[in-house]
Amino acid sequence: MESPDPSARCPLQEQRARWERKRACTARELLETERRYQEQLGLVATYFLGILRAKGTLRLPERQVLFGPWELIYGASQDLLPHLEGGHWGQGLEGFCPHLQLYTQYAANADRSWTTLQEQLKKNKRFRRFVRLQEGRPEFGGLQLQDLLPLPLKRLQQYENLVVALAENTGPNSPDHQQLTRAARLISETAQRVHAIGQRQKNDQHLQRVQALLSGRQAKGLITGRWFLHQGWLLVVPPHGKPRPRMFFLFTDVLLMAKRRPPLHLLQSGTFACQALYPMAQCQLHRVFGHSGGPCGGLLSLSFPHEKLLLMSTHQEELSRWYHSLTLAVR
Repeated sequence: MESPDPSARCPLQEQRARWERKRACTARELLETERRYQEQLGLVATYFLGILRAKGTLRLPERQVLFGPWELIYGASQDLLPHLEGGHWGQGLEGFCPHLQLYTQYAANADRSWTTLQEQLKKNKRFRRFVRLQEGRPEFGGLQLQDLLPLPLKRLQQYENLVVALAENTGPNSPDHQQLTRAARLISETAQRVHAIGQRQKNDQHLQRVQALLSGRQAKGLITGRWFLHQGWLLVVPPHGKPRPRMFFLFTDVLLMAKRRPPLHLLQSGTFACQALYPMAQCQLHRVFGHSGGPCGGLLSLSFPHEKLLLMSTHQEELSRWYHSLTLAVR
């Protein structure tokens, strides 16, 4: 009978070794990126926030909107880093989790922050000169303030990826397993809330843009509270006569058809007049032709209780985008 090879490792030992290697690699990446993140937070706090406060170049209300809870986020990183450097991953990350609400606040303010930055750069000469001067510092490596402001939200996504990986590669018998698991769950929940906030902000921007394109009494409040999906030109194919180009705006619940106003219109040149609003809940969608992926476009059929639309595009790629978006709305 052959004796087992003492150098051979059992599958369980090999799995544990893989977990430990992944854990060590993830922990090292978390530590190194946190050092860089804290350095960047500190640069903005020192060379922008601190000097703006001392010089009074920007009034307090605008400064608060522009930077939000930046300094509190910086303080949270300062509290976290010593724990990571000491290898106290579970303790450090669990203690960091009460600060996650700062990232939710920062995300909720991001749209106003961006708008304030653009407004102040445009109309405040002193602020514009100050920002250009600070951005020229070698410490920033060519990054502009508009590149630096999204850092906390990007870091939150990194936190989620790294802390989840750290928890997954920490054995259940490890003393910090429960702490890391709780931290990973709380960070993931925060990242989801922040993502939802970002989606709402993007949708609001789309709605404002579309509302500005629509004119006339019918258009007022027409798209308030809706979720935007897609827009573009399509040809409406009538039972008789030539196809007519129309601009369509698709939302999750309705399809809006609009006609461009004449370029010589006295007050509303360049805008669109709403012609029809179709409820997508009552729509039956069919792709009449244009399945082959060729360059010749195709035809979509949209059937509603009292009307049928035939919409044509001469571009296959655009037709596919419309079909995909309409499918989402019909569901």
